[in-house]
Amino acid sequence: MKNIRLVCIALAFLAVPHASGQQEPVRILVAYHSITGNTEKLAQAIREGGKSVGNVQITVQKMADIKDDAILQCNGLVIGTPVHWANVSVETRQFVDRIATVLTKGKVWGEGRTAGVFCTAGNVASGKDTARISLIAALLAMRFVVIGGVDAEGYGILGPQATTAAGDPGISKAELDEARRFGERFARLTRQFRGIR
Repeated sequence: MKNIRLVCIALAFLAVPHASGQQEPVRILVAYHSITGNTEKLAQAIREGGKSVGNVQITVQKMADIKDDAILQCNGLVIGTPVHWANVSVETRQFVDRIATVLTKGKVWGEGRTAGVFCTAGNVASGKDTARISLIAALLAMRFVVIGGVDAEGYGILGPQATTAAGDPGISKAELDEARRFGERFARLTRQFRGIR
């Protein structure tokens, strides 16, 4: 009987996330590769949107600076790339391969984690959809649950995007707003996916 009581007490203790009653924050990693700074601007806008959601910790980092532990410990992963020749940049491809290696070595997969993607490109039809679909396919293969965005009209999108060539230089207010909406949505749904209201 004493052992049964001890087991019940232990289970009750484990059900409480922290002694303070606070649940551990949801950890979101926004990883990006940027040459001109445009993809980085979208990454920062995603962070701004996500910060509006409580109990979420968002880290924005260049892919080259991300440690393996950050990949293993995040609950949600967002990947941003410039479009090169109608696909992701070489640096982004290498980072995706590293994610797979880290998860394999850690004997974990994307199971129970969310993922999202975003991109920037010089022209309207320069492969933004192809690049995002390529990333989404890799993340699905690693068993992440992929979350898309919503445009200004309310339609679902693969993830935020921006056109940055001479005809539409830099990142527009509308493109930043789309990234902020995505950041809020991604953080909110990741938190719900983790069972936190």
